[in-house]
Amino acid sequence: MRPAVTIAALRRDTKRGPVGAGVRALLLFLNLAMQHTHVTDYLRSHIRTVPDWPAPGVQFRDITPLLQDAKVFRVLIDAFVHRYMDADRRPDIVAGLDARGFILGAVVAYELNIGFVPIRKKGKLPFTTVEETYELEYGNATVELHTDAVRAGQRVLLIDDLIATGGTMMAGKKLLERLGAVVMEGAAIVDLPELGGSGKLRATGMPLFTLLNFAGH
Repeated sequence: MRPAVTIAALRRDTKRGPVGAGVRALLLFLNLAMQHTHVTDYLRSHIRTVPDWPAPGVQFRDITPLLQDAKVFRVLIDAFVHRYMDADRRPDIVAGLDARGFILGAVVAYELNIGFVPIRKKGKLPFTTVEETYELEYGNATVELHTDAVRAGQRVLLIDDLIATGGTMMAGKKLLERLGAVVMEGAAIVDLPELGGSGKLRATGMPLFTLLNFAGH
């Protein structure tokens, strides 16, 4: 039986002399997998769960601890920035959803050296807007976008803190597409897959990237 190949053994081989491209690729893949596991576990440990808020039975995933510590905040932002630095994934502009999507989206856009546009709740934007209304569990909500926020054909990264039922992100996607932009990916820190939002968004053909999944509501 062949002995298991370890990362340490592969690293030793690379130090001894030239190695094949396959070995280098495997080493890179294993390193990236370990880094991703480490990063997701690290970020998960800094998300606070608040039971029975804002309603009984809800397990609220509070991301504010991710933001208040400088090192944790840097790790969080880097997890997004490194994904979108590659040319095939690089957006032309970032759109953030009201309100925590503003915090993430603006910083990610700054690090990528591209622009940022806010998608806001109705009545908060001063210029001419387009609007989209979507259903909540009880009632409706409306979000708006300035008509000059994006140009036709621009590749947009749409970002928020969390995907639950997916209504807000779906509305943001429709607004951007109405102005002729292409939503190249939706991104969030947390996905709550049991609420079905991420599945609905993917069913429209929209690629999604999330760092963490949490079971339940």
